[in-house]
Amino acid sequence: MTTKPAGAGTGPGGARTRHNLGAAAAPLRGLAGLAGLVVVLQVLPHSGLVSGDYLPPASEMARALWHLLAEGAFWTALGDTLTGWGLGLAIAVAAGLVAGIVIGSVPVLRAVTASTIEFLRPIPSVALIPVAVLLYGTDLRSVLLLVVYASFWQVLVQVLAGTQDVDPVAEDTARSYRLGGWGRVRYVMWPTALPYVMTGVRLAATVALVLTITAELVIGAPGLGHEIAVAQTSGAVPQVYALVLVTGLLGVTVNLMARAVERRALHWHPSVRRKG
Repeated sequence: MTTKPAGAGTGPGGARTRHNLGAAAAPLRGLAGLAGLVVVLQVLPHSGLVSGDYLPPASEMARALWHLLAEGAFWTALGDTLTGWGLGLAIAVAAGLVAGIVIGSVPVLRAVTASTIEFLRPIPSVALIPVAVLLYGTDLRSVLLLVVYASFWQVLVQVLAGTQDVDPVAEDTARSYRLGGWGRVRYVMWPTALPYVMTGVRLAATVALVLTITAELVIGAPGLGHEIAVAQTSGAVPQVYALVLVTGLLGVTVNLMARAVERRALHWHPSVRRKG
């Protein structure tokens, strides 16, 4: 008679083992996919399918990126981009939270503003670029105008959805215990809306970065987008791709940070506990 080692069967122990192995293999699969992309970018220009003048090999991109990292202008541009992104996101999150809680707490106010929100929300932020240039030129305020407008709606819509999802029984119970308006917001509405809020913040963080780069690229405000435009105008193709790579890495970093904050803030939520 043979016996199976603990955790090797189909029971909970085996399921946990397979889950742990799958979680450990996920980063390796991601790195394998990234390595495959690098190989394709290295081989494709030499295959004749794409001209090396328009798509340089990955080695040239890496060389251009290495030279960029040694330049002070690159770090200044990166700081300008992060400044516009961080300030715009902070303003949008604060305004979206306050407006969402106030509107969601007052049914009459929610009904009155519903049509206005649905009218303004679909307007693309890039359509406001001429207005931003007329008002502030190529100043940081132009970037903030576009970033705040685009990110604000991501937070506001999620907060409104969270306030609408409050259990009526919990709301009635809070009233029966004579909790005031602030008490109902803190103990009833906020725990329900927090998962929605974190989703809105995560979406807003990505949208804010996209609009920051776009504003710098189109308006000419200082930052990575402006550096991409300058490199493209001067014909420095490898530098263009290196800067694009930096923006991609920045986007991945922003997304990972937002997810880490979301997991930390929602450590008590069942969805996060199941993933853990």
